[in-house]
Amino acid sequence: MKIYFIFLLSFLLLTVNSNAQKIYAVEYANQADVKVFVVNYQSQADLLVYKVDYASQAGKNDGNWFYVKYKSQADKNIYYCEYASQADINIYYVKYKSQSKWKKDKNKHLFY
Repeated sequence: MKIYFIFLLSFLLLTVNSNAQKIYAVEYANQADVKVFVVNYQSQADLLVYKVDYASQAGKNDGNWFYVKYKSQADKNIYYCEYASQADINIYYVKYKSQSKWKKDKNKHLFY
């Protein structure tokens, strides 16, 4: 019985962590877990983000984001700020999945 419980607990923990980058964009800043600003150049970004096509492709806090349709499906709610000074992190959207990564780790904890 203990082996079954350990297996079940391990499975649940792995499934929770495997899709940690399901994102929903909220309309108001006070609804957000993280406020982001989209910069014009990679060199200005804290995080390089790639939009994946399927939830199963979402990464583990590595910049591979899947946008969900409903707030209840999201692991993190983000708000797009109008100015960089209002944001918690600056992001830049990349063209290729291999380019997604954290450039500055100081705010990496916001997506755990």
